[in-house]
Amino acid sequence: MGATAGAVWGRAEQQDFRSRVRGTLLGVAVGDALGTPVEGLDPDGIREAHGAEGLTDLAPAHGRRGAVTHLTQLTLFSVDGLIRAQVRRDTGAWHPPTDLHRAYRRWAATQRDWGPDLRRKDDGWLAREEWLYARRDATRALLLGLGDETMGTPEAPKNPGERGPEAAARSAPFGLLVGWEPQLVAQLAVECAAQTHGHPTGYLSAGAYAVIVHGLARGESLDGAVQHALALLAARPGHQPVADALQHALGAVRQGLPGPARVTELIGAGAADGLVAAAVYCALVAEDVRHGLRLAVNHGGPSAATGALTGGLLGALHGETALPPAWLAELEGRPTLLELADDFAMEMTQGPALHGPAGSSPGWLARYPRG
Repeated sequence: MGATAGAVWGRAEQQDFRSRVRGTLLGVAVGDALGTPVEGLDPDGIREAHGAEGLTDLAPAHGRRGAVTHLTQLTLFSVDGLIRAQVRRDTGAWHPPTDLHRAYRRWAATQRDWGPDLRRKDDGWLAREEWLYARRDATRALLLGLGDETMGTPEAPKNPGERGPEAAARSAPFGLLVGWEPQLVAQLAVECAAQTHGHPTGYLSAGAYAVIVHGLARGESLDGAVQHALALLAARPGHQPVADALQHALGAVRQGLPGPARVTELIGAGAADGLVAAAVYCALVAEDVRHGLRLAVNHGGPSAATGALTGGLLGALHGETALPPAWLAELEGRPTLLELADDFAMEMTQGPALHGPAGSSPGWLARYPRG
């Protein structure tokens, strides 16, 4: 991550990067919030509840409009873990998967505890955000995978049969490591996904998604970023289902007008490969962010995860100003999302000024402790 700091960051580059970081995190959350109210409904049920056009606007879930789920919560803790890994690098302790595991364990504590425990001095600021202690449909695979201190790895993964989309849906932040080479981004996403999703389809989908976001954050086209991901996947055992799903998504773009039936076909059984493919398709055919996200949630599959994955792609591609303002205005946790996005952008572009040989900012180390 140190490779992201240096003379390459002129003011215009920093502003573009921050817009893409904000766009990615807000996009994940908006897609999650849009899809949550129709989670589990089939297309007929969606039309019955929301009209002939299906869901076109935020709707109530978890007691409010704009509510997010564990997908957004875990994406935030991915960012927190990446910042903490960079801060800890100064000490010579450099193993980002361990720092991400600690961050995910801090999220797991929010699913057990009533609220922040101020006695835990190493928690940092994010784990003290009370709204994150809401329990929002976390899957058994997540709770089991992060239920003890043993860290899953690709060689000895947690939940070795788990192919669900949750690990991929928390992996957009890895793609924002724009100073890293794509193969390292893929490896980190895979290693962190294996902490909860041990089937190759689960963790390789996360790696592919992170590489696609990485390409977009570096200014590549979406099609080009997908091709890059396909090339990186080719050498990995078990990659074929993920590669086939992505190729299917690229081919589907030329097969008539987009609609719920096409998205449902791409999603298939609801495993991670199908949802990442559906998200790629929705982002490729989107007329704008609003259109792409509506397409991503109006189907019979896991709407929140498809929306979150699509939102991450569209946000990385277009930046924060392309997101629908009316949806952002009601988005749960928006101040936290923006604060964390700006901290991540500042760490990646200005890290040596915050902690390094010349001195450290006490305020920064209080926010992101090295412990």
